[in-house]
Amino acid sequence: MARVLRSGRERAQDVIAESLRRAEAIVAPFNPFTVIRAEPAMAAAAAADAAAARGDDLGPLHGVPFAAKDFTPTAGDLTTLGSWTTDDWHPRESALCVRRLQQAGAILVAKTTTPEFAHSSFTVSPRWGVTRNPWDRDRTSGGSSGGSAVAVACGVVPFAEGTDMGGSIRCPAALCGVVGLKPSLGRIPMTILPSQFDNISHFGPLARSVEDAIAFLQATAGPSDEDISSSPLSFNAARARRPQLAGKRFALSTDLGHYAVLPEVERLVRRAAAQLQAAGAIVEEVALDWTRAIDDGFLDLWCVFMAAFHGDLLPDQRERLDPFVVSLIERGLGLDATRYKRIEIMRTALWQDMARLFRGFDALLCPTCAVVAPDISATEHDFGGTRADGKLAAVDMTCAFNLVPQCPALSLPVGLSAAGLPVGLQIVAPRFADEEVLSIALAAERVMAAAGFTRRWEAG
Repeated sequence: MARVLRSGRERAQDVIAESLRRAEAIVAPFNPFTVIRAEPAMAAAAAADAAAARGDDLGPLHGVPFAAKDFTPTAGDLTTLGSWTTDDWHPRESALCVRRLQQAGAILVAKTTTPEFAHSSFTVSPRWGVTRNPWDRDRTSGGSSGGSAVAVACGVVPFAEGTDMGGSIRCPAALCGVVGLKPSLGRIPMTILPSQFDNISHFGPLARSVEDAIAFLQATAGPSDEDISSSPLSFNAARARRPQLAGKRFALSTDLGHYAVLPEVERLVRRAAAQLQAAGAIVEEVALDWTRAIDDGFLDLWCVFMAAFHGDLLPDQRERLDPFVVSLIERGLGLDATRYKRIEIMRTALWQDMARLFRGFDALLCPTCAVVAPDISATEHDFGGTRADGKLAAVDMTCAFNLVPQCPALSLPVGLSAAGLPVGLQIVAPRFADEEVLSIALAAERVMAAAGFTRRWEAG
C-alpha cells in the first residue's frame, strides 16, 4: 500500500475512503471503535495527495491508514480509556507513538475499544460495551487491545496501535488471528502513563503481517527525552527483514510448566514447531518448573499499578467504574510495600531461568493463549482457578514476559481450530532482540504459508 501510494498509482483519498467504508461496515456486528475520524482522516488524505502532487518528500507510510487504541491520547479526539470517569476528554497532544506514525505519513482513521483502563483480557467496558470476535461474533475479541485486533483482522487498517502491560497486544492478536508484538521495554517510548518509571508497559503493533509490524516499529522506535526510560538502542529494520530458520535453536514449552492448555491449541503449536524444524530449525522441548506464583505476583503488581494510577477515583466515582476494576484497585491498596518488593525477587528468579535458557536457544516457543477465544459472556471470574491436576485455568500465557519486559514477545497466527478459531504461537527472544524475534517470525510466517495455512482474508 505504501509503495503504491508513494508511486502515485493510487490516491490517498481513495485508500482512506475505503478504510472508512470498511470501518463503518463492522461497527454493528463487532463494535471495535469509539471514534471514526471520517472528516479529519479525509482532510489528511487530501493534504497527502496535494503533497504528492507538489513533489514533496513523502514519508515511508504516506497515506497508509491506521487505528489507535482509546487508551492512547490523540489530539482533538474523544479519548476515554474505556471509562465514564474521563468524561469528554479531548487531549491537546497525541502520544509520541501516534505522532511518529503520522510524521511517517500514516493517517489515523479511528480510535479502538478497550476495557476500562486497559485492565482485562476481555474488551468489555462500562462506556462502550462488548467488542466481538470477527471469526465468531459470539466469542470475545480478547483484550485489552481488542478493538485494534478487530480493526486489523477485518481489513480496515494494515496495522493498529496497541498497548501491552500483561499481554494486551498478544492476547487479542492470537484470538483474532493477527500478528501482535510486545517490543522490548522502552523500544517505543511510553509517554502516556503518570509514571515514566513503570516497567511493564509497552506500545506495539497489531498487524496483518510480520512485515507490517516491522514497518510500524521502524516508524515508532527510538529514544526520546519524553520518556526517560526509553531505550537508547536504534532499530535495524533491515536485520529484522532477514528471515532465517536454518540452524536456529528453539526451546518449546507447550504449558510453561503450569497452564491448562486446550488440546487443540497444543496440537497447532506443536504442528507449527514441527514445520519450523522441517525448515531447518532445531526445536527441543524443555520442561519449565514455573508455577502460578508468577501469575499471582503479576496480579499483585497489576493491582498496585491500578491502585496507584486510578485509586483516587474510588471516593467519588466508584459507581461509574467497572466492578472488577474496583476490586483490582482495592486489592492494590491493601498490599504492603514488602509484598510489592518481594515480587522483584520472583522476577529476578524468572529472568535467571530465562537467561540460562537463552544461553542455549535463540528463542522460546509457547502458545500465546491457553484457549481459543472464550464465549462472549465469559469474564475474568471464569478463569484463574487451579484445576484438579494442578494446572492454572487461564486465557493468556503472556504476563511472565511483562515481568521480564526487556524480552520482546510476538504472537504469530499458526492455525485454526476445528471451530474455525485462530491460535497464536508466542515467540520470545532474548533481551532487546527485537530484530531477532521479528526475523524469526517473518521466516515462520513464510513456512506457515508454504504449508498451506491461509487466513480468511488471504482466501478471499
